[in-house]
Amino acid sequence: MLRLGAAGALVLLAACSTDDDENFVERPVDQLYNEAQDALEQEEYAEAAKLYDEVERQHPYSRWATKAQVMAAYAYYQNNKHDEAIVALDRFIQLHPSNEQTPYAYYLKALSYYEQISDVERDQSMTQQARDTLQELIVRFPTSKYARDAKVKLDLTHDHLAGKEMDVGRKYQRKGHYLAAINRFKVVIDQFQTTTHVPEALHRLAECYLALGVPEEARKVAAVLGHNFPGSEWYIDSFELIEQKKVRPEDDPWYKFW
Repeated sequence: MLRLGAAGALVLLAACSTDDDENFVERPVDQLYNEAQDALEQEEYAEAAKLYDEVERQHPYSRWATKAQVMAAYAYYQNNKHDEAIVALDRFIQLHPSNEQTPYAYYLKALSYYEQISDVERDQSMTQQARDTLQELIVRFPTSKYARDAKVKLDLTHDHLAGKEMDVGRKYQRKGHYLAAINRFKVVIDQFQTTTHVPEALHRLAECYLALGVPEEARKVAAVLGHNFPGSEWYIDSFELIEQKKVRPEDDPWYKFW
């Protein structure tokens, strides 16, 4: 029975292979590549990706094959197939670490993660992946034409990750878990010092220290806030909280906003 089964499988495999061979038609590399380009220009991204992949499959050692790898990834990206784009780009980077297109491959990979970033209330693994790829691009290719935009987007990923820490910290604080909240706010202050969230993080720290009955710690934090962000609305909040004095008028829009 085993021998018959194996023989049957071999017959079936041979039949499939014959079918594949009959359907396979090798075509000139320039024809395939130009068809892929035409499909891309017509925004037929799925077809373009398929044709670019076919360039590499049929002509793996041609000068067009390397470029087709990147273009296939670009077509996947344009079609919002971010996972497929990332897989293709990782493969290209691994095979061609010194190619002139490698900086662009890193940049496109970073964009594929970056455009999947969700709001701060959700998982931030895509933000972290975008940050890591952007950092690698900047370190490896600091003079490339993609480095400047990568730095801008890197700052935005930091701000987003800090926003996530703030969101979690505020939730802990509302539930009365002050030590857990303090740990989150300290992450923002220590690891995301250049983001827009630092003034609020310092103020929330002061609130948590007061809630825990350690007013001296709250004063120290408020002093840091006042020194670094003297014109911040968050410093005014901290000052009013610690000194128990009203500085703003009751109809100040800041009260309504918060």
